[in-house]
Amino acid sequence: MRPPARFLIASIAALILAHVLDRFAFEYLRYPEVNSEDWGRLLRVMGFLPTWLVAALALALHDRPTPLRFRRAYLLFFSAGLSGLAGEILKILIRRLRPGETGEYVFRAFSERTFSSSGLGMPSSHAVVAFGAAAMLSRLFPRAWPIWWALGVGCGLTRILHGRHFLSDVVLAAIAGWLVAALLWSKWPANKGAYANTNAD
Repeated sequence: MRPPARFLIASIAALILAHVLDRFAFEYLRYPEVNSEDWGRLLRVMGFLPTWLVAALALALHDRPTPLRFRRAYLLFFSAGLSGLAGEILKILIRRLRPGETGEYVFRAFSERTFSSSGLGMPSSHAVVAFGAAAMLSRLFPRAWPIWWALGVGCGLTRILHGRHFLSDVVLAAIAGWLVAALLWSKWPANKGAYANTNAD
């Protein structure tokens, strides 16, 4: 089976399972004070796009001058940024509202604020940015992939704990972020040998 087919099957299975578990997560994975905790703020900021702009600038300053000096910085920032854009487009297309007090699925009609993503929840905006960054960092610095994905998952978890998103909102965010990073990498791979200072990898 080819990788795109495996990815599609795994994504569909993950979304189905997430929808099955949405009610359980809504009722039992609740900690409204998560954003008041230092660890909660740390994880939530992983979904704040300017975080990755700063990280990309640092990476650009770190990499020694070569014809491809800024490629890793561009890949990191645009993976997070384009993932966020994809998330906003998906929200407008899917139109599922954030969880209310009852945790029921509610959808906004296309005739109501057609092009506004405000109040819509699928996928999570913070989580999709965090996962887009994590997926690219896992390609740029593969030995540290557990750290990058832990940060992405942690960001998504804060959104569930705060009651702002369903589990399926976060799972779709992970799928979208991974896909954006994979597409960018397939078009503009940052080969390790292109950089003089490879010991930092």
